[in-house]
Amino acid sequence: MTEETTSRTRVRVWDVPTRLLHWLLVVSFAVSWWTGETGRLEWHRWSGYLVLGLIVFRVYWGFVGSSTARFAEFLRGPRTIASYLRGTWPPVPGHNPLGALSVIGLLGLSGVQVALGLFAVDVDGIESGPLSMYVSFETGRAAAEWHEAVFNVLLWLVGLHIIAIAWYRWVRGERLLGAMVHGNRDFPGDPPSLGAVSVVRLVFGVLLAAAFTWLVIRAFQF
Repeated sequence: MTEETTSRTRVRVWDVPTRLLHWLLVVSFAVSWWTGETGRLEWHRWSGYLVLGLIVFRVYWGFVGSSTARFAEFLRGPRTIASYLRGTWPPVPGHNPLGALSVIGLLGLSGVQVALGLFAVDVDGIESGPLSMYVSFETGRAAAEWHEAVFNVLLWLVGLHIIAIAWYRWVRGERLLGAMVHGNRDFPGDPPSLGAVSVVRLVFGVLLAAAFTWLVIRAFQF
C-alpha cells in the first residue's frame, strides 16, 4: 500500500518550548544582524545574550525535553541518512536525518558565533564582550574578526535552511513551517504522539539558562 492510500493521522510533534525557542532564535538572529549592520552595539550585545540563553536552554532541552526535541531521538548515523536519501527511511514525527544535521549546524555555529562575540574587542578597545578581559587585545581583535566571518557563514546556512523548507513544502508537500507554528503534522498510519514533559523540567531549564547568561554578563565575577 502506498503512502497516498494510507490513512493519515494528525499528531503533536513539537512542544511549546521547542516552538517558542525556534521563533525567538529567528527574531534574535534578525535583531543581531540589524544591530550589527547599523552599529547599535548596545542592542547587539543584548541580542547576543538572548541567543546565548536560548542556546543553553536548547542544549538542556535536547536531553530532558519531549521526545522530538531530544538529540538522541533525531541524530542519525551515515547509514540512516543514506537510507533517507534513497527514500527507504519511514517518516516519523520530528526531524528527518537531514533536518537533524541542519539543526546541529545552526545550533553549533550560533554557539560559536556568540562565544566569539563574548571575547571580541573593537579597534579602539571601547566596545568589547564581557569576557574580553580574559584575553589579550590581539586575541580580542581576532575574535571580533572571526565573529563577523562566522556570522556570514550562518547567513548562508540560514538561507539554505529556508530553501530546504520551501522545497519540502512545494515539492514534497510537507508543511514543516506550519508544524513549527501550531505543533501538529499529518503522518501515515498511527505514529506515536508527543509525550508530556514535567513543568518542573521546563522551569529548571529556564532558570539554568538565565543564571548562566547572567554569570556571563557579569564575566563570572561576583
